[in-house]
Amino acid sequence: MRDAAPVASKKRIALISTGGTIEKTYDELQGVLDNRTSVLDVMIASLQLQGIEIVRIPLMNKDSLQMSPQDHDLIARTVDSMAEAHDGIVIVHGTDRLAVTGERIVQLLGAMRVPVVLTGAMRPYVMRTTDALQNLTEALLAVQLCAPGVYVAMHNQVLQFPGVVKDKDEGTFVRAGN
Repeated sequence: MRDAAPVASKKRIALISTGGTIEKTYDELQGVLDNRTSVLDVMIASLQLQGIEIVRIPLMNKDSLQMSPQDHDLIARTVDSMAEAHDGIVIVHGTDRLAVTGERIVQLLGAMRVPVVLTGAMRPYVMRTTDALQNLTEALLAVQLCAPGVYVAMHNQVLQFPGVVKDKDEGTFVRAGN
């Protein structure tokens, strides 16, 4: 009788949520999109995620334009503490200041022990024509495939920090100088 194949252990992925457009919902009383409630659990529940265990860390729920230098430092410190017990980290973040956070993580933490992947959306998950679910899915795959480092995964590309910027004309991220 053959021995059963060893069961592969699931990769533990820390999912840090900070808010941003990807998590905005419509406030019908105010008539605005706002960061009031997170939709990440709904997004995650709609995905087939064999082989990973997601540990949710709801750190803050802000539009990234409202983030302070202390917020970027808090995200970096949280990444540092989560890297010890996880195989990778995904950060859901607003796109306006995502590059600032990516650069700050590299600056404060230096060489990473695990892959750290930031992602967001140009249009909220609750909109019919959103890029939110695609970007979250890409980030969850990238964090399993990339070498230790800090990356952004959006719009069918993965770019490594440092040197990533938002191209506001194209509505995506590019290498600085491109």
